Amino acid sequence: MWRETRLKRRNGIVAGLGVLVLLAAGVAWRQWPVRVETAQPTRGPAIEAVYATGTVEPTVMVPVAPRAGGRLVAIDAEEGQQVKRGQVLARIESNDLDQTIQEMRAREQLARAQFERTRSLVEQRFVAPAELDRTRSELQMAQAAARRAQVQRDYNQLVAPADGIVLRRDGEAGQFVPAGQAVFILACCAPLRVTAEVDEEDIARVLIGQTVTMRSDALPHRLYEGTVAEITPKGDPISRSYRVRIRLADAPPIDAGPMRSGMTMDANLIVSRREGALLLPNRAIKGDAVWLLAKGRLHRRPVVKGTVGAERTEVVSGLADGETVVLSPTDALRDGRRARGIPATIDLPFQAALARR
Repeated sequence: MWRETRLKRRNGIVAGLGVLVLLAAGVAWRQWPVRVETAQPTRGPAIEAVYATGTVEPTVMVPVAPRAGGRLVAIDAEEGQQVKRGQVLARIESNDLDQTIQEMRAREQLARAQFERTRSLVEQRFVAPAELDRTRSELQMAQAAARRAQVQRDYNQLVAPADGIVLRRDGEAGQFVPAGQAVFILACCAPLRVTAEVDEEDIARVLIGQTVTMRSDALPHRLYEGTVAEITPKGDPISRSYRVRIRLADAPPIDAGPMRSGMTMDANLIVSRREGALLLPNRAIKGDAVWLLAKGRLHRRPVVKGTVGAERTEVVSGLADGETVVLSPTDALRDGRRARGIPATIDLPFQAALARR
């Protein structure tokens, strides 16, 4: 009996010590500083903008296609080549039309000979004047038929409608080309522009003359400025978007580079701009509050947000310059808990300063 009592007492002491150790560990864990990534708010422009994706294209593009189908027999222009108005770009086989032209010219010669013979007879009063009118009409019809055959053969020559540059060529010698299928795409008469698709939810905020800032993944270190020049009055019901034409400031010539036709552009159409706004990385704001680190302890503080950007958010109230904010706060944070901050390096890309709805 005595031994059993002593054993129970020993087990109770061990259990009590275990509880004390657990309590001490819990207290130590709660008091041990948690490591958090921190940053401070910055001052900069708060820009409210409509985001859109566009494509660089010539202001004037002219497709050149045959009016009648046929086989290409010669290609006289290449992509990137400067061409003049009226210059022959390609030729389509026209053997049958050549024969038709010869036939029409022979008929024209016969009609002219008959007309001249009849006129002589009328002057000698051997035939009535009405016969001269008939032969004159036949000559005119033969001449019209010959001209029509010549025009049809000329259609088998693809010519440049204006001075410009060949952007694209879709055809090779020996290939059959259907009527209306473009063999060449020419750019002429005007510099490059950007055509963007704007979502129907944002089109009401887009106005003619708005400033646009653009960049391309193909040219990551360059920014381009422009203005809204045109807005199509009718949207696309399938994509639920409207087409917006953007005029580039100091637009480069079509063949100058490095901007080239067909490049994709990320465009931000500026709606409003406020200088000197207080900005925070988006991942520092959780809901409508931020976690601050002050004197080694964490504190949760509600804030009022302004313009929300792709990477940064404007803070209208609830935060001051120089305060330290926790980045990517977790649900495990508690008000008053000790913490040690690790300053983060914030490297924001182009779109960080441009807001999207």
